[in-house]
Amino acid sequence: MPNKILIVDDEPFNLDLLEQELTDRGYSVERAGDGAQALGKFESFRPDLVLLDYQMPDMNGVDVLRELRSRGNEAPVVMITAYGTIERAVQAMKEGAYDFLPKPFEPDHLALVVGKALEREKLRREVELLSEEASERYRLAVGKSAKMDAVVEAAKKAAASKATVLLLGESGTGKELLARAIHNWSERKEKPFVAINCVGLSRELLESDLFGHERGAFTGAHQLKKGKLELADGGTVLLDEVGDISAEVQTKLLRFLQEREFERVGGTRPMRVDVKIIAATNRDLDGAVREGRFREDLYYRLNVVPIRLPPLRERREDIQEVAEFFLRRFADETKKSFTGITAEAREKLLAYQWPGNVRELANVIERAIVLGQGPEIAVRDLPDTLIAAEQKGSPQGLGYHEAIEAHRRELVVAALAEAQGNRAAAAKALGLHRTHLMKLIKSLGIE
Repeated sequence: MPNKILIVDDEPFNLDLLEQELTDRGYSVERAGDGAQALGKFESFRPDLVLLDYQMPDMNGVDVLRELRSRGNEAPVVMITAYGTIERAVQAMKEGAYDFLPKPFEPDHLALVVGKALEREKLRREVELLSEEASERYRLAVGKSAKMDAVVEAAKKAAASKATVLLLGESGTGKELLARAIHNWSERKEKPFVAINCVGLSRELLESDLFGHERGAFTGAHQLKKGKLELADGGTVLLDEVGDISAEVQTKLLRFLQEREFERVGGTRPMRVDVKIIAATNRDLDGAVREGRFREDLYYRLNVVPIRLPPLRERREDIQEVAEFFLRRFADETKKSFTGITAEAREKLLAYQWPGNVRELANVIERAIVLGQGPEIAVRDLPDTLIAAEQKGSPQGLGYHEAIEAHRRELVVAALAEAQGNRAAAAKALGLHRTHLMKLIKSLGIE
């Protein structure tokens, strides 16, 4: 479909000339002879670009441009005039014109300006769309429970300050989503949000990721690399799984939190940045401090504003609403017509223990949307592990040994699901040796 261009000029000869040039180049063109006519045509034609004469009776080009912007119309405007002066060009640009084209102009120059303006508008729309998609993708699935109300209230207060925030909670409770929400609620929301996963990286890689490195700092460092702290200047940095960082990196991180400066790996020049730090962990940092695995002074630097996210099993009143939130999201993404969840399937969701928390619930709903036929998520669309666990009843309704066995199975299944079947990663998340996990998988009959 060709781009639509509205040309506005009070001289018919100029309109004819512009229309001929633009239609010859494949554009769809509409014309207007004055400002009032242009505003009416804009509403009906909805152009991708406006070529607007500066000097016209009644309403000049700047007046028309101001009126368009006051109505919320953001199509790029190129101002055209035979009376081109620097002052008028500056005024037009201040009012929001994309470019200024003096008469007489060469056809190739016109084509170049029009092409660049349309390309810029295309990029603006793509960025806007991606921003909307990202906002929806990372929107917090809260629910209506008193526990989550308290979490959100504390997070909004934390967003209004420069204080470091420590997010605590089991894996899958939504710590990264809450960190993004804190960033978006803060005055830093227009600046970068950078997440750094501290688990699974060697000390050298994590240092380089955080602080960057100079060229030649180590084997393979062929060029200078800026660290994520530097890239996030003015914004927010999430240190995810901060309880897993090594003692050496803990020392460097402590220095940064104390003095807000660091040096790139292999560098000697201090770098200063302004970032808000949010740390997150599912580890028991109090216990790690007592056992000497985590620096006490670093813990106190991180634990300025602690916020604990409750596991899903502690806020069962939120399960239905959170499930419906993910249903809407995944139905939109897959373009499938799902309208809700059957009563039977809802009962099974409410009865399950959710060891993998919100992340596990999201995975269950996404699977049901992808594999289900609709129009509602039914029991047949739920995974066998969920149905089997529910049929056994909740742990409170079982004997001691049966309850322990059921909960062990749920924990292992959730860890494997979160690690996407990677047994080494699942073992690390559970705090087990890989061989022990292999024995558990076999003894519990997990496929």
